[in-house]
Amino acid sequence: MQVAVLIPVLNEEAALPRVLEELPSAFRVIVCDNGSTDRSAALAKAAGVEVVSTARGYGNAILGGLAHLRPLPPEVVVVCDGDHSVDPDDFAALLAPLERNEADFVLGDRTRLAAPGSMPPQQVYGNILATKLIHLQSGFRFRDMGPFRAIRWAAIEALRMKDPNYGWNVEMQLKAVRAGLRIVEVPVHNRERIGRSKVSGSFRGATRAGAKILWSCWRYRR
Repeated sequence: MQVAVLIPVLNEEAALPRVLEELPSAFRVIVCDNGSTDRSAALAKAAGVEVVSTARGYGNAILGGLAHLRPLPPEVVVVCDGDHSVDPDDFAALLAPLERNEADFVLGDRTRLAAPGSMPPQQVYGNILATKLIHLQSGFRFRDMGPFRAIRWAAIEALRMKDPNYGWNVEMQLKAVRAGLRIVEVPVHNRERIGRSKVSGSFRGATRAGAKILWSCWRYRR
């Protein structure tokens, strides 16, 4: 199974070299740099992986990565944060339902195996609220809104994703349910990130991201 890993990055120079070093060598890796002012892009190039420069925004980073893959698409796309929170041993569990043809979209569920302190309270509560809203709107009960996820190329193309920022995960999950994709959640670990989170690392960042997620729940409600 051909797998491409997209890593959205914004100023992750402290974590990125370790993330790239730990990734399985069989994967095609694309670092999607959305406006870093540090050495993230240079370090990724030095590690020998593909680097795409995109507009600012989490969704824009992934959209840029997908555009980069389109001329020679893989069978499966994995999205993996560049902050060292993902345990590389979990790639096998994430991809297994796809390899067995039991799923089209697999979401890593951090709620059971997250390391203590790796998800701050505002992230935990925001996650609970967002999944409840998705359940109310779609009838599907997700356990998590985690960024570590894998999806078949044909499926992600069919969803016609467009959110440029932190509404990406909400949009993807709502559209996946409505498209009738086979969805599976698998338990994954969540390590304490290296460096400060741009989303949950400050009250302002958490508030802005939370507002965007709530807006996206309404925007993609049908």
